[in-house]
Amino acid sequence: MKRPGRLTILGLAAALVVGGWLVHFLYGWYGAGPLTKDVSFLVPQGASLGSIAPELEKEGVVASASTFRARAKLLGGGEPIKAGEFTIPAGASGSDVLRILQGAEGVTRRLVTVPEGMPSILVHERLMAQPLLTGTVPVPVEGTVLPDSYDFQRGESRASVLARMQKAMDRTLAELWAKRSKDTVAKTPQEALILASIVEKETGKPSERKMVAGLYSNRLRQGMLLQADPTIIYPITRGKPLGRRIRQSEIQAVNDYNTYSMTGLPKGPITNPGRDSIEAVLNPAQTNALYMVADGTGGHVFADTLEQHNANVAKWFALRRARGDL
Repeated sequence: MKRPGRLTILGLAAALVVGGWLVHFLYGWYGAGPLTKDVSFLVPQGASLGSIAPELEKEGVVASASTFRARAKLLGGGEPIKAGEFTIPAGASGSDVLRILQGAEGVTRRLVTVPEGMPSILVHERLMAQPLLTGTVPVPVEGTVLPDSYDFQRGESRASVLARMQKAMDRTLAELWAKRSKDTVAKTPQEALILASIVEKETGKPSERKMVAGLYSNRLRQGMLLQADPTIIYPITRGKPLGRRIRQSEIQAVNDYNTYSMTGLPKGPITNPGRDSIEAVLNPAQTNALYMVADGTGGHVFADTLEQHNANVAKWFALRRARGDL
């Protein structure tokens, strides 16, 4: 039997070395990783795989930043990683880690929610109370924040989240202003915001917004007092609940907001109105209504004349007496 030659032995040895290296290379990518417990990993906006690989090694997600990058380049495809906060499970392979960072799987969505009609003083409190945000912000100017839910990343600044909220309002107001009806009484986008903030606070029924907007539009055209209770409260609490009945002295107070003692619009918004209230002011209902009173269901009964209104008020007081409210 012919013995294998020297070159053959060297070739077999080289093949074993290459094969062993290849097995090691592939196992290091598809085999279980070094992570011993689930971790939350933050990828900042604009980060690349190369820039976050050292952090992955530091957190124990991968054994080596350099080999993880090399394996990802050869075996991971060309999809970029995404910004966000990701949950990486214990034992995740290099392949698993890259797949998670390239897609939405495992992303933790963190939200700050601003409900419709939340005044800026409460928006400020909500931002400052969020422990995963950093830095401080002043109380935003009333009416500059669009009510919505906003994603944020752990460690993001409050200033950047607030800037997104205000940019959303600017964009929405510009969009709706461009589509405004010729019937709107608002002469400027700021006037639309002010009137929309009153509509927002005056009705709890979305279906009523355009009707309430139509009523107040009629009053403005005729030079009548708007007589909106929320405009009495705003200078006292900056939009927080009053927690008691309005006093007669407060109804008579003269200031830049109280529409019981002044005609026209207040000097500024009294809350942050939602998109629907802005749209209602820019496209109000066609109505002759000048008066409204609560109907006991969260909505209102509307009237064209003072006589009709007084009859509706009498019914409302009778309902309250029957309930024991008076």
